[in-house]
Parts: sequence; C-alpha cells; structure tokens
Amino acid sequence: MDNFFERESLQFSDIVDADSEFIPLLSSEEEEQMAAEQIPDILPILPLKNTVLFPGVVIPITVGRDKSIRLVKEVYRKNRVIGVVSQKNADIEDPEFEDLNRIGTFAHIIKTLQMPDGNTTVIIQGKKRLEIKELVTTEPYFKARVVAFDSKIRVKSDQRFKALIATIKDLSIQIVKLSANIPSEAAFAIKNIDSPAFLVNFISSNLNIDNEQKQKLLETPDLGERANIVLEHLTRELQVVELKNQIQSKVKVDIDKQQRDYILNQQLKTIQEELGGNPYDQQIVDLKERAKGKKWSKQVQDVFEKEIVKLQRINPAAMEFSIHLNYLETLVELPWNEFSKDKFDLKKAQRVLDRDHYGLEKIKERIIEYLAVLKLKGNMKSPILCFVGPPGVGKTSLGKSIAEAVGRQYIRMSLGGLRDEAEIRGHRKTYVGAMPGRIIQNLKKAKKSNPVFVLDEIDKVGYQTFSGDPSSAMLEVLDPEQNVAFYDNYLEVDYDLSNVMFIATANNLSNIQPALRDRMEIIHLSGYIVEEKIEIARRHLLPKQLSEHGLEKDQLRFSKKVLEKIIQDYTRESGVRTLEKRIAKVIRAKAREIVMGETFDQNLKVDEVEKILGAPVFARDQSQLKDLAGVMTGLAWTWAGGEVLYIEVSISKGKGQLTLTGNLGDVMKESATLAYEYLKSQAPRLGIDSRIFEKYNVHMHVPEGATPKDGPSAGITMFAALTSAFTQRKVKPGVAMTGEITLRGKVLPVGGIKEKILAAKRAGIQTIILSADNRKDVAEINQLYLQGLNFVYIREMIEVVDLAMEKETVKKPIQFEV
Repeated sequence: MDNFFERESLQFSDIVDADSEFIPLLSSEEEEQMAAEQIPDILPILPLKNTVLFPGVVIPITVGRDKSIRLVKEVYRKNRVIGVVSQKNADIEDPEFEDLNRIGTFAHIIKTLQMPDGNTTVIIQGKKRLEIKELVTTEPYFKARVVAFDSKIRVKSDQRFKALIATIKDLSIQIVKLSANIPSEAAFAIKNIDSPAFLVNFISSNLNIDNEQKQKLLETPDLGERANIVLEHLTRELQVVELKNQIQSKVKVDIDKQQRDYILNQQLKTIQEELGGNPYDQQIVDLKERAKGKKWSKQVQDVFEKEIVKLQRINPAAMEFSIHLNYLETLVELPWNEFSKDKFDLKKAQRVLDRDHYGLEKIKERIIEYLAVLKLKGNMKSPILCFVGPPGVGKTSLGKSIAEAVGRQYIRMSLGGLRDEAEIRGHRKTYVGAMPGRIIQNLKKAKKSNPVFVLDEIDKVGYQTFSGDPSSAMLEVLDPEQNVAFYDNYLEVDYDLSNVMFIATANNLSNIQPALRDRMEIIHLSGYIVEEKIEIARRHLLPKQLSEHGLEKDQLRFSKKVLEKIIQDYTRESGVRTLEKRIAKVIRAKAREIVMGETFDQNLKVDEVEKILGAPVFARDQSQLKDLAGVMTGLAWTWAGGEVLYIEVSISKGKGQLTLTGNLGDVMKESATLAYEYLKSQAPRLGIDSRIFEKYNVHMHVPEGATPKDGPSAGITMFAALTSAFTQRKVKPGVAMTGEITLRGKVLPVGGIKEKILAAKRAGIQTIILSADNRKDVAEINQLYLQGLNFVYIREMIEVVDLAMEKETVKKPIQFEV
C-alpha cells in the first residue's frame, strides 16, 4: 500500500482551492442518498487507464485524450454525471468499446482544473456500481446503455461480519503507522468511517495491487466476500511493510555502526598522531624495511609494491585491511632464495646414520650415494627418495638423520588423512581465513628454502575427493622439472622448491597414485631380525625409556636373554614400536618398586618378565604340526611386514564339494581350486584312489578369519596341505613354503621374500621351500638374516610332497571308503 491515502494528502491540497470545503469521506446520510440515486439509462462513458473507481471514493484523474476532454467539458456544464470504466489493457492509447470492462462506476464530477502543463485534472466521486449493457454511440465520445449492478447494498449485521470489518480497520491503521510515506491523518480518517461498505471500497481503492485485481473486487457483488479478499491483501501488505521496516532498521544499524567506527578510528588516529605515530602506518613502514633485505625476484618485488600501495589506501577498520596485511606479512616472512650452507661430509653423514640406526646397511649405502651425487651436481634435481616399509622400522627418523648429516633444517609434514587439495596449494586470499598451503607454511617456519622435507605417510593421502585431488597436487611438488615454479593459490606467485630435499615415507606402495610413484625412487625397508632388535633396544630404546622414566642407566639392566624373551614372546612385528612399549611397561614396574622402597635386583631376570608382562602372547606352535595331517605352514607378505600363515584341510564324507573359508580373496580362491585340480590329476602318482574325490568333501580354512587375505603366494602351501590330508602323511616340523602355482604343476616366484624370511625366523622355522626363480632374491639378502635357515628351491609342485611330509602316516589315519 505504497500509495495508501497519498493522493488525498498531497494532490487534493493542490487542486482544491482554499475556499472549498473538501472531505473525501462519506457520512451515513450521503451513503443513503447515493443508494437511492437513480442511474440514467444512457450515460457518457469515460475510460480509465491506470485506476479503478469505487463507490463513495473521491479521486483526481488527469484527462489527456481529446474525446475524454470534450466529454468532461460538456458533462461538467450539464448534470456532471458520467459512467467511469477501466480499460482491460492500460497500454492502449485509443481504446475501442471491446477494450473496456463491462462493470464500472456511476460517478459525479466534483471539479475540473486546468493544469500548467496543459492537461485537465478532474476530481470525481463514485456513486454506485453500474453494468454496461450496450454501446449507443462512439462519437464524439462513448455513450452506453447502463443498469445498476447492485441496486441495493446489503450490509451484514452478524458478529462475524462485524469482527471482519474491525480487523480490516485495525490492519489498515497498523499499515498507516508503519509506513513512513502515508500521513498519520489517514489513520484518523479510517477510524471515523462508520459505513462498512464505504470502508471496504475506500481500502480497496487504495490497496497496493494492480488494476486487474481491483477490477475483480469491483465486480464482486457480495460485500462479505469483498471484505474477505481485502483482508487477505491487507494481511500480505502488513507482512511486506514489517519486513521492509526490519531491513531498513538493520541497514540503519549497520550504517550507524560503520559511521561510529569511522569517527572513533579518526579520533584514535588523531590521538595516536599526537602521541607519536599511527600503529597501522608503523606496520606498513616495518613491512617496507623488511622487504629491503629480501632476495626475491622482480616479479615478487612488483607484487609486493602493488599490494603495499593498496594497503595504504584501505581504511584500517575495513576487513580488507587485515587480508592484505596478512598476505604481505606472508610474502616478507618467506625465505626467498635464502639457503643454509650444505655440509656434504660423507664420512660424517655415515657416522650420523650409523649412530641413529642399527642395521639397514643397503639403505644407508643408497643414502650416501644420493648425497654424493648432490655434492657433485651442486643442485637438487635428482629423484625424490621414498622409503617404503612396515611401521616402526625407522623411515621417518632416517629423514631426520639426513637433515643433521647435511646441516639442513628438518621439516616433517604428515599427509595421513589429507583430503583437501587446498592443504597443498592453499586458498585464494580473497576468502575469509585464507592461508597458504602447508608446503609454503612449513618453509616459512624453517626460514630456509632448502630444508630436508619429510612427507610422511604419502600412501595415505586422499585421491579424487570432493575437495579436489591432493595426490595430484603433489605431482607438481615432487617433480624436479616443475617444482622450480610451484604455484600456491594464496601467494599467486611462483615459489622455487627445486632446492628442497624431499623424502617421502609409505607403508604400502600400491596405495600411491601411479603418476606420483613414478616421480620417486623407491627404497624398501624390511623388518629387523631378533639380533638386530636386541641391539636396537640396547643402543636406543633402553636409554630413551630409562631417561623418560627418571631412572639412571645403572639402576636397571636388561640382559640379552631378557630382551630376547620380550621380543619373541611378547611382540610379533617387523619394527620395534611394540618392543618399546613392552620395555616401558617393565621399567614402570621397577620404578614403582624403587619409589615404594622395595628391594629389587638391578639385573632383570628372565622369570621376572613373565610376572610383569603376563603370560606369553605369541607362543610357538610348530611342534604341534608333526603329528597332524592336512596342516601346512605358509609365508605371506602384508603392509606391516611378513607373516606366518597356516593352511588347514579337513575331509569328510560327501559329494566331492570344495569349501573355502577364512575371508579369502578371489586370487587365493583360484589358487585353492588350482591346487585341488592338480592333486586330482596326480592322484595315481601319489597313491590316492581317484574315487575318493567323488565321495568326500574337502574343507580348506585359513585361520584368523576376520583378516582379509589374498594373493597367489599361498598356492604351493595349499597343494601341500591337500596332499597331506588325502595321503594322511605326517607334516615335517619347522618347514614353511611360499610360491605361486600353475595348472601345469609349475612353481612360480613371488615377492616380499625378505619380509617372509624374517617372519619365518620369528616363528622358529628352519626350512623354507621357494621357487627356483626366487634364488636371486635370497642372494641379495644379508647373510645375517639367513643364519639358521635352510633354503630348498623347487620348480615342480610335486617336489614339495617329499620335502614337506614324512613317509609315514599319522597315528590314526582316515580310512577312506570307495
């Protein structure tokens, strides 16, 4: 209702002279007179373009058409009564009779005025509604035969209708009070309207709705129905007005706050200048001073100068000020072309590696070769090293030792669980809370552009997530040809990473994206044997744990036998993390005895270990296999190192079905089928009646059913277990095997030989059966790892029968019925 009562308050005061008494409201007597007034049969018709006239309402109309001007002049000189009808389409300048609505208003011309612009303004008052029946003439203006549309106004007197009229009046007054462009006198006028019919017509005329909706109101014959429609429009309009006021109030509050902040900042600036300077200006001066000592390129220099000019123009109270300030501080804090001096003393590097890590001779040798090449080349454009191995073997600590050996800063960045590409490349600085990627952040902390940068757990970085592809973002970081101009979204300038010595670590190579894996030189770290673990415990773990628990070296001593018992009975791992936890538990128990004043021996005894750590967790069970048939020991590789795998086969009467259990993968199931089919083909050679296969079911199970298992390397073990079950021959103790099989009876080589050998040593295996093609892999392993082991190489599957089984059968063999 933007124009509610606006016409009466503004235009009427201008067009009605001071001598006339003008009241645009109806008294009860006037309403009765209008109701009783007769409408002539033929009336001149005045078309209206942009409004609808309601009975009782007074409105000004600007007349511009020649026909309309002539009509008004002639009628004004006579009886001053006309028919007023709105056009169906307001865009038509010269309407035909068909362009007019059939329902209009019988009106009286109150006054005509000649305006300064040449137009004629007419003040008219609606009397009652009429209906056009037929056109009489079109010249000089429209004349039509009309009848009253509602000859009698029926006003309801029930309580519901009274409440409806009261509600309309209240809503109208509320809108007047809430609308700044409606004069307050309008509320007074509405209060003084007694006639329900006139109130509805008056409100309808001033509603903020289009002419089509107003025409529908005019055409609605029932007063109660019209009142309900008006109430709907008023309710909607009140909601709009309230929402506008809320928005205006909020905007005003925001503007007032900005003005207040601006005034306060200006006052603060004046006070600070009186006291000796503005801190914001001082920050800009400091940035310029720090920038003078930077060794950055001209491109970075230009960006810095451009941004500092922007910063000087921004109001310190604005949010953009802090965004630009943070960006400039990042620029000046980065170590552009600032390098630490390398110390390529390879003998010292060898001593540092030997001091920090026991064993790992081939890995140390490769690292020394890597450093030697760097010293000769004088640049870092060489393959990125990636240490791959089970947890706890020292991958991450090797990077720290390399940093110490060459005299560089050490940075470790964990990539485990990284799912957002912005963590690598950073966010656009226009975002609230934006910051550079973690690569740039870590270089800022290191304060040098050539640190040793360890990318830990690179195999666990996200791949093609909804937040981008972090693993693909790492391609640019780890490519020596591209990282000379690494682009961070926050910096928006290139940063040279070619002098950074990147070292990645991983547990499982298969989880690394192929393109990323191709950019790195893979160095495999296998697990430790018992002897190596004892030395690591004595040299590193024991001193560390004694110090962390507040004990001196002489207060508690661990003998080799004690350490060996802890390793073999309480740990089953490739690394030494669990061993360190067990040692810590023993030291805590002894620390308690010291604090409580109990007497104890400084030299820890073997039997004390079991009292402190409880019963052995990992007991050797090789001795149990010698009197069994159908149970064979295999060797498997996992991302955590090598493992011993048992294959169990049982036979029962049935229809020759093969059942596989133990959470096996597809490849492992195929190996079991291959082994079973090959056994059938070799039955006569092994002394097995072929009819047994049709009358007995075979169930093959791999223990630890909750752990998924897959791969081809258990094929030979499955064949041996099936053969033992059907021949009922005893299994030789201390024998384990690994190898892939074919349908032709061949044994193929497999991987992870070193890890499998270490697992065999931990389990007390003496003999390992391998494919002949794995002989070269065994030859590359340090002889220290092979001590106490006997290796047997085979090419045919049938060879394993006599190597893994005794000639005699078990005590109570199965009596097969055929």
